[in-house]
Amino acid sequence: MPIIRALLLLLSLTFFLWTSPAQAATRISPQLEEQVLQIIRQHPEAIVESVQAYQQKIQNQLVQAQQAFVQQMKTNPDAIIAQSPITGAPAKKIILIEFSDFQCPYCAQAHKTIKEFMAKHQDEVTLVYKHFPLSSIHPEALPAAKAAWAAGQQGKFWQYHDALFAQQNKLGEDFYLETAKNLNLDLDKFNSDRQNAEKAITEDLILGESVGISGTPFFIMNGATFSGAVQLSDVEDVLTRVKS
Repeated sequence: MPIIRALLLLLSLTFFLWTSPAQAATRISPQLEEQVLQIIRQHPEAIVESVQAYQQKIQNQLVQAQQAFVQQMKTNPDAIIAQSPITGAPAKKIILIEFSDFQCPYCAQAHKTIKEFMAKHQDEVTLVYKHFPLSSIHPEALPAAKAAWAAGQQGKFWQYHDALFAQQNKLGEDFYLETAKNLNLDLDKFNSDRQNAEKAITEDLILGESVGISGTPFFIMNGATFSGAVQLSDVEDVLTRVKS
């Protein structure tokens, strides 16, 4: 359909104009801009087709990324775990990856469930924590993640992690330092490590975004995914499916 192909070409020019007006002003004439707008008015359905095609392309890329992620969990789980804190079974045959945000109320609810679940299955399930702070809506999510990461550099990640979720209403600088003191952390090292935490946290964010995660908490157990403030029975059901 020549008209559609022409329209898409002109649309790309229009989008360029809208997103970079200062640069585009020297490259696209007013006459061409008017042509584009006129074609859009005459063929609005082409915009819908273009958007749908783009959405399908993104969805296909997401499916491929998820499949690659699941395959790597099976063949090389250490590459997925990387330097993330882990607890539970050392064998890594059943891996539960948690993407979470310390200021997210649903994550705090899910934390209780996962803690209970791991108490029952710590000999067969390996729990991996991945940082996914939603900084745009949770201003303390990233500072809390940095503090937990820094505590992990002194072998106290899980204790610090539990304290953050248990007293989520206290998140802030005073609480981060108080918790570090309560865990007998070296405060100079703790403060220094907090300044170096962002790289590791960003890597977790990139990994999560690559498989389509947009909210927290989000879980992946050997390729099976679930999310939200899950109940213990829900997690048990996933484990049963994974084992079968």
